[in-house]
Amino acid sequence: MTAMNPDTLPINLLVVLGPTASGKTTLGVQLARQIRGEIISADSRQVFRCMDIGTGKDLSEYGEVPYHLIDIRDPSEEFSLFPFQRECLKAWEDIIQRGHLPILVGGTGLYIESIIKGYRLVEVPENLSLRRELAGLPLETLRERLLRAVASTHNTTDLLERERLVRAIEIGEYQNEHLPEPLPEIRPLIFGIRWDRATLRKRITARLKERLAGGMIEEVQQLRDSGVSWERLDYFGLEYRFIALHLRREMNRNDMYQRLNSAIHDFAKRQDTWFRKMERNGAAILWLDGEGDPFAQAMTILKTRSFVHHAG
Repeated sequence: MTAMNPDTLPINLLVVLGPTASGKTTLGVQLARQIRGEIISADSRQVFRCMDIGTGKDLSEYGEVPYHLIDIRDPSEEFSLFPFQRECLKAWEDIIQRGHLPILVGGTGLYIESIIKGYRLVEVPENLSLRRELAGLPLETLRERLLRAVASTHNTTDLLERERLVRAIEIGEYQNEHLPEPLPEIRPLIFGIRWDRATLRKRITARLKERLAGGMIEEVQQLRDSGVSWERLDYFGLEYRFIALHLRREMNRNDMYQRLNSAIHDFAKRQDTWFRKMERNGAAILWLDGEGDPFAQAMTILKTRSFVHHAG
């Protein structure tokens, strides 16, 4: 019997990726409305409650479109790659069972790649004795230990921050001794939104100004007032890190704005680098022109492909 060409099998996951401020949520919602889809967020910070403006949830855009993996954790709770993959696949299966199409939308490349490439992960408990052992070691020693445990690290941030470095070692050494569960077969169609770099920079700056005017500083202050530590705010990165420095009077408002704006531009470049690496590793990303009509472009492509059977 001749094996079936995987390219002719029905798609069971749509992916919309792109750098920050590229319009992913808008496109995801438009597609969901058109093809009976439900959105699964692939954003490492949108999982946290009370972090709406700084993470760009834009919940008002969703309307009647169901969404998943948004507002599922308190800011004090941990969330990382393994729980993301577990919760994402649970949502994916639930959506498929109801005859709808899952649409994975976001810019956290590691999260997206864990689904489309099928990372075989295991849940890793905290190892207090290991943490005590690592506590006094210099960063360089920790980096060397991580690279011994994990041949190629997925996230270079793990090499820069002590908390993430220790956790990455904990995960890497545990996974070397425990086998993961099998994963379902994911057949994705991946859309990426691409902008001219100068235009994207303008969009990032305009959006940052809009969010600051819309209460982003007050949002961070409310998190602090609710008991979120300065260290935790720093862990959330970018907006929360720089605004926390401003709230601590270590940076005036203008300097905070200028440095944050620059940091977000740099972040967008790193996202693009990650997506290019995904392509080199075999991910077939269909790039849409952000300055044109990404929705129309996507729908033209979708007309040529089949999807999982829709119930009802």
